[in-house]
Amino acid sequence: MTSKKTTMQSAWKMNIRAWKIWWKLCPGFFFSAGISSIVKALTPYVTIFLSAQIINELSGNRNVEVLSKWVVLTLTCTSLCALLNSILKHWLNYEKSSAQSIDREIYMKKMLHLDYEDIERQTVFDLYSQIIQTKYWSGWGIYKTLLFFEELVTALFQILGGISLSISLFAAKVPKGSELEPINHPLFAVGILILLLLIAILSPMCKTRGDRYMTNYAQEARLGNRFFYFFGFMSHDKKRATDLRMYQQQENICTPRVTEYPMFSAHSDIAKSAMGPMGLLHALSQCMSVILTGVVYLYVCLKAWAGAFGVGSVTQYIGAITQLFGGVSAFLTTVGCIQSNGEFLVSNFKFLDIPNPMYQGSLTTEKRSDRKYEVEFRDVSFRYPDTEQWAVRHINLKFQIGKRLAVVGMNGSGKTTFIKLLCRLYDPTEGHIFLNGIDIRKYKYNDYINIFSVVFQDFQLLALPLGENVAGAAHYDSELAKSCLKNAGFETRFQSMPKGLNTYLYKDLDEKGIQISGGEAQKIAIARALYKDAPFIILDEPTAALDPVAEAEIYSKFNDIVTDKTTVYISHRLSSCKFCDEIAVFHEGNVVQKGTHEELISDKTGKYYELWNAQAQYYNESMVPASLIEKETTS
Repeated sequence: MTSKKTTMQSAWKMNIRAWKIWWKLCPGFFFSAGISSIVKALTPYVTIFLSAQIINELSGNRNVEVLSKWVVLTLTCTSLCALLNSILKHWLNYEKSSAQSIDREIYMKKMLHLDYEDIERQTVFDLYSQIIQTKYWSGWGIYKTLLFFEELVTALFQILGGISLSISLFAAKVPKGSELEPINHPLFAVGILILLLLIAILSPMCKTRGDRYMTNYAQEARLGNRFFYFFGFMSHDKKRATDLRMYQQQENICTPRVTEYPMFSAHSDIAKSAMGPMGLLHALSQCMSVILTGVVYLYVCLKAWAGAFGVGSVTQYIGAITQLFGGVSAFLTTVGCIQSNGEFLVSNFKFLDIPNPMYQGSLTTEKRSDRKYEVEFRDVSFRYPDTEQWAVRHINLKFQIGKRLAVVGMNGSGKTTFIKLLCRLYDPTEGHIFLNGIDIRKYKYNDYINIFSVVFQDFQLLALPLGENVAGAAHYDSELAKSCLKNAGFETRFQSMPKGLNTYLYKDLDEKGIQISGGEAQKIAIARALYKDAPFIILDEPTAALDPVAEAEIYSKFNDIVTDKTTVYISHRLSSCKFCDEIAVFHEGNVVQKGTHEELISDKTGKYYELWNAQAQYYNESMVPASLIEKETTS
């Protein structure tokens, strides 16, 4: 259980800040919620007032003409109010639906604009995950502030309407000589008001205190949701289907895990609170509401019994004063919820306020038709945030324009980090990277990254038509997309697709979508890099799912396609990089060797020679143990 509390003042400040955000993003909600809340709050008073007039007339003069006018007016007004409420409700629901979509966009846009360095931080991911889990668990967060606006406006106008119709209750005098004449004393009215206000305040206070138990269990509830979502829906994930069956994971893992973490069972702490103090406080809140209603009935009926007003006014005053203090209770309940929500807004704004320290630059990247972009690493070192270990150290490397560079090395040697620095996903911790002699930090960020086409190891395709995946856009050059797919080696599979570029990948959005293999996905990713037509093309082990022969085939073909582009290949398979103009060998974050394949293979003491011979031995020697061969021969 969390003990973190937020003061009412800070909660209101954050709530107002959230409203300002929503005013910019979804102003229509405030108009629809404001008008709808006013009409919804005042509609009951229309019915109360008109019904009282009809009853007064029935119990008094019984004038048919007057009675007919009140009945017609009542029917007309209630019909118009019902129609107006219905129209406004549809408008409000539309705005709420729009706001829910915008609520998701708020966090999506923040994620898109975060520095890549922050996206990879575990603390940032945990904070974002916490916000989303809280939203799905209880709805607390920025979106909740919109509901508070609606509830506050409704409560305020409910109070104003109640005051206007019930103020005459306290002014109405019991006739002199009546046994109940002491009721006319101002102190009696003041006492009744104080009692009603006290009950109206205590009721929402009890409810708010009860709700606190739920908010205090937010951390446990989020964890419970994670358990339930992960283990409860594993069978929905087709990628896990084989493991689930082969190892009976549903019976042996999923069910026991969900069972042993009974966050939402009858034996959980939340359930115990609901049956204990939380339930008691909520019951007490309801009890006080009933007491309030009883006090109202008693006071109004006593005055009516004594002759202060007619029976129709009894209906008006009981209805009005009940609505009035119901509005007071609703207002105070909402205020309490605003404070409770403040604890979650802290996380929301902590995420939204993450700064973007990476300098975006101001220089425009020169648009060169000759693609003469020269990049140089000059004594570049880098270590990832929150670690003291250097990922790369003292890198000095110059890209020869229009040449092919292969980057090789074992896992963890710094190859991918080198690419991230080149694309300016990170800035160097030490040293500088230059583009045509100018530090890349000085260029506009988007301009700089646009000179690169990259196929990363963990590239992603979308469940959209093939053409849109290649182009990375909804509108594209279909002939260019086809050419890029052909050059990437996807032509054979493409010819078997009846819808061609309009064929959906996967079945998420189209039941006729196609499933593609890992190798086919990599070819589409390469086609996407070709379609961008950037002067630098980087392949960060994108062909890992292909066999060595297919990889070498694509690379050799790719070498003819890229023409005047500067190309960087990263691969574990050194045989695929023989055609490159230069090979840079990374080891433990350093460039330990540079040269052509022939130059590097001739150095028998170098790392490249060691790696080459290890792989050559792997591919040339039989993988069947000699003992097994002897056994087979003997038998």
